[in-house]
Amino acid sequence: MRKLLFESLIRAPLTEPVVRHDDASLRELAATVDTTARRRLGRSLSIREVDAGSCNGCELEIHALNNAFYDIERFGIRFVASPRHADVLLVTGPVTKNMREALQRTYDATPDPKWVVAVGNCGRDGGCFAGSYAVVGGVSEVVPVDLHIPGCPPSPLIILKGLLALLEHVNVEGTAS
Repeated sequence: MRKLLFESLIRAPLTEPVVRHDDASLRELAATVDTTARRRLGRSLSIREVDAGSCNGCELEIHALNNAFYDIERFGIRFVASPRHADVLLVTGPVTKNMREALQRTYDATPDPKWVVAVGNCGRDGGCFAGSYAVVGGVSEVVPVDLHIPGCPPSPLIILKGLLALLEHVNVEGTAS
């Protein structure tokens, strides 16, 4: 234990370099998502995130949207605790057999109009977990999916761009075209 303590005092911490995004382009992208949501829905966008059995890589990127760098709540995009208050279900991971019914119930509890976004490669087709005895498959095996956001995991900017693409393809009746 003592050896580990002394080594940690001598070694530099292992961190990745900060990814530099253009703050103006990030603000513009998030503001565009908010403006589009208000135009299409008449209010801000409410998101319910559902982990259907993932490795948590996609969740980390989704949670990064709420950190001090991205802070998407300043643009009116918010995460909600109940599917009854959500417009969008962000579903991550392959759907496990244990989560199949829970995902279906969450989908049923979300009011219309509602959209489902499968985040990551696992959400699309099961990813590296496909074929496992414990996995049903991708999100579309359980509920209808309006948008797939690829990546393992996708970055927060890619997720924001996906939400914007979803909102831009929503017609007046509230269904994805």
